[in-house]
Amino acid sequence: MNRKIVLAAFAAVTLGLTGCSAGSLGSSDDEGGGGNVTLSFLVDNSDTNSKMAEGLAKEFNAKNPGITVKVETRPQGTEGDNLVKTRLSTGDMTDVFQYNSGSLLQALAPTKNLVAVDDQPWAAQVDENFKISVTSEGKVFGAPFGTYNAGAILYNRTVFEKLGLQVPKTWDDFMANNAKIKAANIAPVIQSYGETWTSQLFVLGDFHNVSAAQPDFAEKYTANQAKYATTPAALAGFEHLQQVHDAGYVNKDFASAKLNDAVEQLAKGTGAQYPILSGIISQLLGTFPEQADKIGLFPIPGNDAAKNGLTVWAPGGAYIPASTTGAKLDAAKKFLAFISSADGCAAQAAATVINGPFAVQGCTLPDDVPQVVKDMQTYISAPGQSGLALEFVSPVKGPALEQICVEVGSGIRKAADGAKLYDEDVKKQAQQLGLPGWS
Repeated sequence: MNRKIVLAAFAAVTLGLTGCSAGSLGSSDDEGGGGNVTLSFLVDNSDTNSKMAEGLAKEFNAKNPGITVKVETRPQGTEGDNLVKTRLSTGDMTDVFQYNSGSLLQALAPTKNLVAVDDQPWAAQVDENFKISVTSEGKVFGAPFGTYNAGAILYNRTVFEKLGLQVPKTWDDFMANNAKIKAANIAPVIQSYGETWTSQLFVLGDFHNVSAAQPDFAEKYTANQAKYATTPAALAGFEHLQQVHDAGYVNKDFASAKLNDAVEQLAKGTGAQYPILSGIISQLLGTFPEQADKIGLFPIPGNDAAKNGLTVWAPGGAYIPASTTGAKLDAAKKFLAFISSADGCAAQAAATVINGPFAVQGCTLPDDVPQVVKDMQTYISAPGQSGLALEFVSPVKGPALEQICVEVGSGIRKAADGAKLYDEDVKKQAQQLGLPGWS
């Protein structure tokens, strides 16, 4: 999934620097006198991440006399990415910094530029999905900053209760539910192609089912040995897009509806189900706070009920650059240990609204989290019932997926043709990355 998808799923995005000037992005403070250490902590300037960083710093500072964490911010998007890469390459990075996990992290050359932390005691308490997303050449490089997101189906529980529907575990059950929902004059599946990024979740959110059916798909896909068009489990996502359209199960305004429209339909029950990133629950509850317990979540259903599970997007990470040494390195490791503890989770929860489960064992969710988050937690806590999205286990992504999904979901292009076109779309990027097998 493109970076803009993740950014678009959250409300409060600003473009300028927040709470700092260009000068505040300078080199880290030196150790103070008397054994005191000051750590600089660089995060992006999104409202959520800035608040979580400040909350973590405040609580850590209170619990660790002699160490002071100071938060600095950077822009989001390409400008922020370039700043991180430049500062790492010049050895001028802050003592600790927040960045993406998954394929984007690999672009930072972790084994060269970051400090491995798999030897730290807290690493054993980190969820395995997250650990995979911050591993390079067998070494773990980050602590989880933030919470999980999921590609799934948000649904109106009131509609389900009224119609006597059960959460579906297979695609056939899902389509049977859709028939009953449509008979009640409610749109079964909400689509919002007015914002094209929202079109992709039937494909991207289905990856747990793909990997359950073919565990080596990501490896073969990365090596150009497996394709969406010729792998039945992978093709299914495109087929699902076509099927809900052809059956007339989408909302009438699917072609022009935007995220706000879809959120309103889901909240009001004029639409029953919305395949989307779970993080949009914050946007929904901002307008419809009374729906916190009325909107639930379930994974994209597949063919095998016994293997159905949740596709998750891992949290970002907090990392220590290789330029952090001596007393600062010791302090930075303590800070990452705090982030990866129950106290660290509590500090993040106190600082901002929590929209997903934590990636640390022993962390508990606040009692007032939305039902969507509670539903996610049941899958993440159960062994084998959640798995990472493809972008966290393969660097191969194509920029045209959202447009292709719109075409398939609108009846303009058949599923098989869409999958074949996407296979062509990823080829150029894989070649640009210099991946073996794509020449």
